[in-house]
Amino acid sequence: MIPAVQEAVQKPEAGREYLLTDKQFATIAALVRGEAGINLPEAKRDLVYSRLVKRLRRLHMPDFGAYIDLVGSSSGAEERRELISAITTNVTNFYREPHHFEHLATAVMPGLAERMSRGESVRMWSAGCSDGREPYTIACTVLQSCPEAARFNFRILASDIDHNSLAKAKEGRYNAEMVAKMPAGIRDRFFKRSGDMAEAGPQVRELIAFRFLNLLNDWPFKQKFDVIFCRNVLIYFEQDLQAQIFSRFCSVLKPDGHLYIGHSERVSGPASASLKQIGITTYKHVPSGGIR
Repeated sequence: MIPAVQEAVQKPEAGREYLLTDKQFATIAALVRGEAGINLPEAKRDLVYSRLVKRLRRLHMPDFGAYIDLVGSSSGAEERRELISAITTNVTNFYREPHHFEHLATAVMPGLAERMSRGESVRMWSAGCSDGREPYTIACTVLQSCPEAARFNFRILASDIDHNSLAKAKEGRYNAEMVAKMPAGIRDRFFKRSGDMAEAGPQVRELIAFRFLNLLNDWPFKQKFDVIFCRNVLIYFEQDLQAQIFSRFCSVLKPDGHLYIGHSERVSGPASASLKQIGITTYKHVPSGGIR
């Protein structure tokens, strides 16, 4: 009787190729949190299965146990990157949450443009840039306010943990449905149409440096930032880790610099003392503790 019960428990659920046990899910969740900070509660179990089953098929893996052995081995570094890419949620759009870009254009860029004209350096960071639509939107916004930005000491860092998304971002090619989110005048000015596709033009490309970066690891920055966009990234982190990242943002954000976060996010932890909320999801870095 006991062997029969064990055999039944070990069978995959109806309609599924593979069995994902509680222990295997917990192991994957721990690995993902350790590698990328992403929290995977039990409610995400079906998502994890549906995304990773494609990797098992591609690698001709017999089961999740073999896959876990691979990603946990010394030779599994490449597949660990693929695992993180599979788990990462990459929902983005041009001009997503447009109020951020309106604020950047009207309240932030006039001062930054003046500083650039005086020879000062200005740096912006798209942290969690996905397939590039956010940093390209930032670049378009900057160029509308400061058409000669490329001549000045200005740069946008666009980083992500997903190598596949970064490859798409560097390519800078989007279909008609994606670029339809952009105002027509901006799209026609900064993107080149080719059939059903549109490609980012040199004006915006030359402002952006795309880099792989894991927010949990070292941030090898030589300069501090005037503006940081980190939107709908930290919602996948547990609260203690969110607080740590917000504190690290403070350490690399210039005084009076601005942080834009996602609509479901709020600054928490010690960073709340110096990141002052000036909009629903817009913050200003005021280390002295007072709004200026």
